[in-house]
Amino acid sequence: MHMTTLADLWPPYRLRLHVGDLTMTVISDEDVPGLVDLALAGIHAPDAMPFSSPWTLAGPEKLPVEMIRYFSSVRAGFGPDAFDLLFAVRVEGELVGTQGLHGRDFGVTRTVETGSWLGLAHQGRGIGTRMRRAVCAYAFDHLGAEEVTSAAFLDNPASLAVSRKVGYRPNGVVRLKRRDGEMALNQRLVLTPADLVRGEPVEVVGAEDLSRFLRLEAS
Repeated sequence: MHMTTLADLWPPYRLRLHVGDLTMTVISDEDVPGLVDLALAGIHAPDAMPFSSPWTLAGPEKLPVEMIRYFSSVRAGFGPDAFDLLFAVRVEGELVGTQGLHGRDFGVTRTVETGSWLGLAHQGRGIGTRMRRAVCAYAFDHLGAEEVTSAAFLDNPASLAVSRKVGYRPNGVVRLKRRDGEMALNQRLVLTPADLVRGEPVEVVGAEDLSRFLRLEAS
């Protein structure tokens, strides 16, 4: 007997990106415990802060609850006017981090923004570049994006290096509050289809269903 699944009911859960041994699926409830474990094991050095919203400072007692609240809010707010595609990234089946693609008024702007993190144990292996190239290729080839933006603080050379490898160009520097009482310089970046440095072929499953859900199929 056929059992209805969440993927049958919720089109984002049908989307999958495959790049060699790397797989990206939209984060579901089943992924959250593993992502919490990854975050608690460390994403960055204790004295560093790569995020404009310093969520990793929450500490081991608060961080799991805050992550659950955040992932729940993402699904609750997902729709054509505003969407946050958050992917759980796995390499050879092992959960290594997340890759995000964020859109606001995308049907008009045709602009999305990328953001990501990897567990410390999985950094420095080229995974960040591979997953960013994959999600940008999906954005251009299947969503119909005309530009992809990103940003990184100037003291985050690893993230900036990934952006250069993918083909992003500098798009201005802004001053942001990062932690209490701390100002940091944030490099804005922009990528166009012509500038994307493509890597391995990206196999995409479920793109049409999600485009219909976002009312983009006729665009």
